[in-house]
Amino acid sequence: MNQGMKTIPVAITALDAEPRKKPSIYPEPYASKMKGREKKPLGDIFGLKNFGVNLTRLSPGSISALRHAHSRQDEFIYILEGNPTLVTDEGETLLAAGMCAGFSAGSGNGHQLINKTASEVLYLEMGDRTADDTATYPDDDLRACMQDGTWLFTRKDGSSF
Repeated sequence: MNQGMKTIPVAITALDAEPRKKPSIYPEPYASKMKGREKKPLGDIFGLKNFGVNLTRLSPGSISALRHAHSRQDEFIYILEGNPTLVTDEGETLLAAGMCAGFSAGSGNGHQLINKTASEVLYLEMGDRTADDTATYPDDDLRACMQDGTWLFTRKDGSSF
């Protein structure tokens, strides 16, 4: 299929997809905390506009994201391989292949995955792309606002990085 100048494939092998060129959109010192995480933006390959899908690999000792919650966007994860630890406001939950979790918009429940094992973790993450979303980070001095399709990061007091 042809979408503008870009050719959209009918199907691909997900593991063969190119990883994101920039490992993190967080400002420093937070971006470097994403070392060991690789995201393959599968939804973008197909030109999806309403929701995103990433195939994400976590090396041992790495994290999926800073613990966060969205105001307007739903998120869902499905574990394909490995045993990540899901960290939420309720505490820690060990996950395994075949397990899934969802995070509804506006719940305020901060979440992240941590790979505390010696093996890699592979999972699918899906989220909608609702405009005017904000993300809160309960453990970090960070705030994010979605404006015109771009995340803008500030400290919690509104000052810039």
